Amino acid sequence: MAEGEPKAAAPLASTTLALEASVQARTPMLPYGRHTVVEADIQAVVEVLRSERLTQGPVVDAFEAAVAEAVGARYAVAFSSGTAALHAAVFAAGLGPGDEAITTPLTFCATANSVLYQGAQPVFADVCPDTLNLDPSEAARRVTPRTKAILPVDYAGHPADLDAFLAVADRHGLVIIEDACHALGATFKGKRVGGLSHMTVFSFHPVKHITTGEGGMVTTDHQGFARRLRVFRQHGIEEDERHRDPHRPWYYEMTELGYNYRLSDIGCALGLSQLTRLQANLERRAAIAQRYHEAFGSLPGLRCPAQRSGVRHAWHLYPIRLESPTHGMDRAKVIHELRARGLGVSVHFIPVYWHPYYRQRLGMRPGLCPVAEDAYHQLISLPMFHGMGQDEVERVIVAVADVFRALA
Repeated sequence: MAEGEPKAAAPLASTTLALEASVQARTPMLPYGRHTVVEADIQAVVEVLRSERLTQGPVVDAFEAAVAEAVGARYAVAFSSGTAALHAAVFAAGLGPGDEAITTPLTFCATANSVLYQGAQPVFADVCPDTLNLDPSEAARRVTPRTKAILPVDYAGHPADLDAFLAVADRHGLVIIEDACHALGATFKGKRVGGLSHMTVFSFHPVKHITTGEGGMVTTDHQGFARRLRVFRQHGIEEDERHRDPHRPWYYEMTELGYNYRLSDIGCALGLSQLTRLQANLERRAAIAQRYHEAFGSLPGLRCPAQRSGVRHAWHLYPIRLESPTHGMDRAKVIHELRARGLGVSVHFIPVYWHPYYRQRLGMRPGLCPVAEDAYHQLISLPMFHGMGQDEVERVIVAVADVFRALA
């Protein structure tokens, strides 16, 4: 257990436990996120399986072009996962030993790990109290001569303050690598996320807005970054076999230490099919969020997620917060009660530097980012995915209201 972690809740009365066990036994667990696959997706994959190329083929190019158009970027480079895409973006930005990159602790560990992969040092800055996105002023305070990049995260699907981060980058000559793995389809001041930062990273994991099974993408307007991204995902080799000199088709050169981070044509076919439903998926998520707002806005002890004006929230997550200073609720007990009612709630996220690797190997300790740490103790992610039926939405609302009214 990391220092600063809350202690587990005391056991509930045996009669309560028996009731919960009975409820859970007859109620299927509703996860916090889940993919949706339709017949058109299956047929798109089958077509590739019957084709001559399962990987490094034309469907990869088509998917990249479609994503670039969807987000308003000149280039898009596909990867085997969102983590691989983050790693590639850090490489493309030129980070290496002795360099630093500033990011948020309230993210999945892959964001910061991608900096470590290149031998550089992640530096954590605190988050904004409302959106829980990286605070631009806190990030600016941590810029040093060693800083080379800032990695803001669009937490839960709410775009970070990109204008502020780009201004910091301009002042100090930094690269903004936006982790938009939660935010495909979001907009910031009327502009699409994906065409604003120097590089933007998306994830196509099954719980995201569209899926390729596993997969990721980096979008950019910079030709140099795009070239380095493509080299990095292909073992550091300059050209793939389809673009080699026709007089020497056998010859290739490895110019960088890269990785095999390719996304297959099979995955890209699924992604292309899913991309046609992105707007419908976003609209469904927004409708679920609005219903949750209406239901929970006046519920004692519960704080709904914030949305600033001028943004389109992508609603990858719906993270509520316990107003524990006022109501004294025990988060562990709330989670236990909700899961007993069949809601597969989760917590996003444990502060990255609380993980044993960061504490034991890098010497980081609790207390670096108090706003993020306080938020962690309050957060609970409710089920939020575009395939939810209205009956499932109402089931969440009834269960949450029941638990909060009982424990408030």
